[in-house]
Order: sequence, then structure tokens, then C-alpha cells
Amino acid sequence: MVRRRVAQTREQVKEKLVAALIEDHSPREVAMSFSVGVFLTALPTLGTGFIAFLVLAYLFKQLSKVALFASVLILNPPVKWGVYASSFWLGNQILGPVPGLSFDGVSVSMGSDVLVRLWTGNVILAVVFAAVGYVLAFRLINEYRRRQAGSAAVS
Repeated sequence: MVRRRVAQTREQVKEKLVAALIEDHSPREVAMSFSVGVFLTALPTLGTGFIAFLVLAYLFKQLSKVALFASVLILNPPVKWGVYASSFWLGNQILGPVPGLSFDGVSVSMGSDVLVRLWTGNVILAVVFAAVGYVLAFRLINEYRRRQAGSAAVS
């Protein structure tokens, strides 16, 4: 079941990125659009990331809407829980553990300390994911377009 889900997600991402590749955007614009999408999707926006996508797509015509929305497929809800756990762990490593936090009991007064650690780690991970996403998308786009140009020249 997991293997099938991963294969389906990979196919969906591939289809969306191929659609983005044939748009009239430069490789940098498509890669930047994908990277921005990955960054926003990695953050714990509680659904407001979609609104941010719509606003960005409206305001910036150079953004590839297909690449922007394709990023959602990468960090889908099951994956985001792992990102949140990693973010909290990273925040704890940087800022230290939350005083009094244990599995036995959590108090509401710890909320801000927990959120600060979550967001600290999450922003760092989002920047890393966005940078990796940019590089991978840029290379994929250039390779795809190079192959398309080569096959068009042969035809």
C-alpha cells in the first residue's frame, strides 16, 4: 500500500513538472516557483499556504502556477508529520529542550516554547528543502528541454 502510494505521488509530481516544463517560463522561473511552493508547503501554515499560493500566483505573473502547485504533492499531509517532528527535534537541538516537557504531562503554559522550537526548526528545514527543490527542478527542466530540443532536431 505504501509502495503504491509513493509510486502514485511520484507519477503525479512527474506529470505536473512535465506540464511546467513545457510552459512559457524560463527554467529559473519554473525552478523558483517550485522552490517557493516547497518552502511554503513545508511551513506549518494550517491550510493558509493555499491562500498564499493563490495570492502569489495572482501577483507574480513570472511564477509557474503548475510548478508552484506541484510542490504540494511532495510535502503531502502524511509526509508533513515527519517534517513537523524533525522540525521540533531541530528546534530543541538549537534552543534547548522545553523546561518541564515530558511524555507524562504537557501544560498549556509550554505552548509558546513548543511553538518557537517547532517554527525555528521548520523555517530551517523549509529553507533547505526549498534550496534542494530549486536545484533539482532546475536540473530536471534543463535536461528535459535539452532532450526535447535534441529529439526535435532529429525529427
